[in-house]
Amino acid sequence: MNMSLHSERYRAIMRELELKNKIRVVDLAEKLNVTPETIRKDLSALEEKKKLRRIHGGAVQYIGLIKEHHFNKKIGIFHYQKKLIGEAAARYIMDGETIALDVGSTTLHIASSIKNVENITIVTNSLAAAEVLNNRLENHLFDGRVIVLGGTSNPLQRSISGTITNQLLEHFYFDKAFISCGGMNKDGIFDFNIDEATASSIMIRRSKQNYVVADSSKINQRALFQIGSFAEINYLITDQDVPYDWIMDPIIKTVNWINAADIRSN
Repeated sequence: MNMSLHSERYRAIMRELELKNKIRVVDLAEKLNVTPETIRKDLSALEEKKKLRRIHGGAVQYIGLIKEHHFNKKIGIFHYQKKLIGEAAARYIMDGETIALDVGSTTLHIASSIKNVENITIVTNSLAAAEVLNNRLENHLFDGRVIVLGGTSNPLQRSISGTITNQLLEHFYFDKAFISCGGMNKDGIFDFNIDEATASSIMIRRSKQNYVVADSSKINQRALFQIGSFAEINYLITDQDVPYDWIMDPIIKTVNWINAADIRSN
């Protein structure tokens, strides 16, 4: 095989990934005038070199165990997918419920999508979500109240966490908790910050129903600290169907896997 052609395709693939953050096999095959199978082999080879990470139908940038992005940067990554997921998740919030909303750019989109519900209570440790929710309350897009948890602020993540936050959470009972994450694999869901992960864990433990909201770039990724296992999760809302190698896992089979794109199309 001509190794120069190989290398040239690799460079072209990496250029596309730098531009788009997420690439699809069918698009690359058409652009580079090769078969989809050739692109799949290229992506596998690049994944072995830790240049990218394969997902269903394509690839995303390699993350691994890296430092967490600042919140303002996270908002722009996979923005469309997160918006879809946030809109889908907001549909599960019903009149009269008490909701936990943790820190994350995806849960921010839930806050931006809540509407036409009455007498709800939203408890959050996200300063960004609290600001959005208060604006929506002021504009009468929904009815209820927002409780912002006290604790230690993290300006870079626009979050509140720590011992005080955890102590306050122990006084609540939630109907539903919406939890974001930095990564997930068959062992469970993970985050980068131990304090924020602990707060999310308490929200899960004190909720009747738990929803994980995460775009597909988080699949088969592991951040530093475990939030919980899938045995504790009732629903997972993401932007792709369940990965083939996850389908037969006995614990994951108990989770209701929801593709947000399917909800948008209905």
